[in-house]
Amino acid sequence: MAHTEKTLNSQEIFKGHVIRVTLDKVELENGDTSMREIVHHHGGACVLALTDADEVYLVRQFRYAFGEEIWELPAGKLEANEDPFEAAKRELAEECGVTADAYTDLGVIYPTVGYDSEKIYMYAAEGLRTTGQHLDPDEFLDVVRLPFDQVLEMVLSGEIRDSKTVAGVLKFAVLRSRRGQ
Repeated sequence: MAHTEKTLNSQEIFKGHVIRVTLDKVELENGDTSMREIVHHHGGACVLALTDADEVYLVRQFRYAFGEEIWELPAGKLEANEDPFEAAKRELAEECGVTADAYTDLGVIYPTVGYDSEKIYMYAAEGLRTTGQHLDPDEFLDVVRLPFDQVLEMVLSGEIRDSKTVAGVLKFAVLRSRRGQ
């Protein structure tokens, strides 16, 4: 039998531009009740873009919540009901100024399962073509191309800590090894 919780009531306690937060009363499977604070988020999409020279496009940008610059795959949030694949292609073009001839679906991750509904859709992109970067007015980042093996080592050493980047790089590394690369 699957474990579940039943929502008894839900109260919105915050609504912003990116998230909304609800306080939900739930019935547990043993009949007791508990409270859940839930962050509702439309989700995001990211792309591991690989050049013909086996280099990965990474962005380095300041993340206010952590107070530091973070290495990340190009990514962005989804608008309501936006197709994740289209969002991934848009973000790759906006942040890195490239598009791709071939995309591979790397699946979806749930970065924070305890209280957040966010899902991040991951893709790999190959056969890259330059289109020209066009950042949002409030977006400040550096785009760097690094050898795939170096990026993998940055993940393994903990230098790259962003969950979508860690998951995307590790998953792509396994898929590559299965292809014999």
